[in-house]
Amino acid sequence: MTTLTDIRGRVRSDLSDLDATAWPDDQIDRHIAHALSDLSLAIPRELSEDIATTAGSRDLDLSALDALIEVEMVEYPIGQYPPCYPGFGTWAQTLILHTDSPPDGADVRVFYTASHVLDEDGSTLPDHLADVLVTGAAAYAALELAAGVTNIVTLQPEASERYAALARARQTAFRQLLHTYGRKNRVRQHRLYVPA
Repeated sequence: MTTLTDIRGRVRSDLSDLDATAWPDDQIDRHIAHALSDLSLAIPRELSEDIATTAGSRDLDLSALDALIEVEMVEYPIGQYPPCYPGFGTWAQTLILHTDSPPDGADVRVFYTASHVLDEDGSTLPDHLADVLVTGAAAYAALELAAGVTNIVTLQPEASERYAALARARQTAFRQLLHTYGRKNRVRQHRLYVPA
């Protein structure tokens, strides 16, 4: 399983900074977090959770859904065939069911997208997205260094241009990979169910 240490090492390798002279760990971690946030918005985790309703209320508290990005659909009541997907609305951490009668206390299944998690214990990223994350983090790190050495006299006057070119190339690759793998670009079949 991929960990933050693994990703940090791969970013350093891509930037030729294995001895950690150009970027301290906290800076690399910040760039990894930035790229992970971008990746999560384009290619989020797809999860579902059963939440108990309160009898007589159409409002459900969503605060228990960790790293929630967006609610995609709701099944209520659960277990019917064909499934029943009522309309709903969300505001802040509350989901409002648009049903004829309020729930009776039975569970509602919420299908939602969530941000990815990456730490020293592991990651929710599929293996094929680890390289995408490394590309994005390296782009942000190179961009920071290019901006930082612009007005500094160095023994390598072309360093700023070299890091800026590296940052542009990595950013372009990162955006293309997000577009390629992105959730919004997949064809997904949807079917509208007529309420009973």
